[in-house]
Amino acid sequence: MDKTTVDALCRKQTGATHDYQMDWEADRYHVGGKMFALLGEDSKGVPILTVKCDPARAEELREIYEGIVPGYHMNKSHWNSLYFDADIPQELWEKLIEHSYTLVLQKLPKRLQQEILA
Repeated sequence: MDKTTVDALCRKQTGATHDYQMDWEADRYHVGGKMFALLGEDSKGVPILTVKCDPARAEELREIYEGIVPGYHMNKSHWNSLYFDADIPQELWEKLIEHSYTLVLQKLPKRLQQEILA
């Protein structure tokens, strides 16, 4: 996977916005003002994508894929980090970005959800 593809996948989510967090040196992707993805690097400078995930699914993915770990500097139960150099199928990257987006969208007030999806 590469950063350009991940950026495009995050930006294509309905109502997604992007900003760059200078302090974290990371790209952030939001829906309704809430973050659903973080594109940055770990403490060794290795590129990672951090996405929200259902806790049970997050654990399962960590057991299956060596390149999926608890969210870097995030709540370890609800966030996973994916290493770009890991053997993770592109289809799974896409599904996890969409899953994260959906989890965050569903937590927004119904009125805001309707505005975003309209």
